[in-house]
Amino acid sequence: MPYLCLILAACFWGGNYVIGHILVESIDPILLSAARWLLTAALLMALYHRQVAAQWPAMKKSMGTVVFLALCGQVLFPITLYIGLQYTSSLNAAIYLSTTPALVLIINKIFFKESIAPQSIWGVILSSTGVAYLILQGDFTHADALASLNRGDLWTMGSAVSWALYCAFLRIKPKEIKGNAFVAVSATIGAIALLPVLLFTFSEKAPALASGHLHYGLLAGVAYLVIFPSWLSYLLWNKGILAIGSTRGEIYSHLIPLSGGLLSIAFLNAPIYPFHLVSALLIACGIALCSMARHGQAVPRQQAGR
Repeated sequence: MPYLCLILAACFWGGNYVIGHILVESIDPILLSAARWLLTAALLMALYHRQVAAQWPAMKKSMGTVVFLALCGQVLFPITLYIGLQYTSSLNAAIYLSTTPALVLIINKIFFKESIAPQSIWGVILSSTGVAYLILQGDFTHADALASLNRGDLWTMGSAVSWALYCAFLRIKPKEIKGNAFVAVSATIGAIALLPVLLFTFSEKAPALASGHLHYGLLAGVAYLVIFPSWLSYLLWNKGILAIGSTRGEIYSHLIPLSGGLLSIAFLNAPIYPFHLVSALLIACGIALCSMARHGQAVPRQQAGR
């Protein structure tokens, strides 16, 4: 069951690339990102306000942890990625983001003294190779795009670090705080943090926004972003990570570019090439290695720097 949760979460996030690619033709990307979390927060608080109220004492006691995780997962990750993509290519950004499983291994080793099984190390290497092969389209001469680094590269590296921190430190979330309430509060914190960005963007581009128009495709796309990548993906991902650990679970993030590619083929009529099949095989083998690995127990939290 945890593995199915992680697979579904990654596939929903993969669909985010396809839907986002379509929506940015009709709506400003910054406005779309901020509005997405505002709508998600409103929906989840309406659905789970009783659970949030019941678990609020535990959340209040661990508010620092909840805010830290929300800032890493719902605020810093998308903001740094978007800023970075203004200055660097999506090729560079995707390669940097594919390093998150390796970063999680390092964070777990440093902060939680977790012993890492050799299978996980080889699984991360194999799966990362598959992601790189997919991004480079089976031609390593595409690596020339990485020749010159700029501030956009640094921002996208920061997005990889923020997501790795979210996944690695998810273990410190108190068990008393359940999934739906946690995602609802995290979305609310993310929405509050992004509200100034939304207001600034609206004030700067109000005439252009007013001249636009809503249509069913736009509304359906925003609904997908709210329900699947913003709600269900985080809920399922958190359940999977808490069940099997971030070291073994984070490798499933490599399914995001793969599922995004497959959905692009299905819905955007993108052509399929042999490198898609090779990448899928490498990623699947890497995930299988990590899934079979046995890891040592982390030391108690008090000894792990808390």
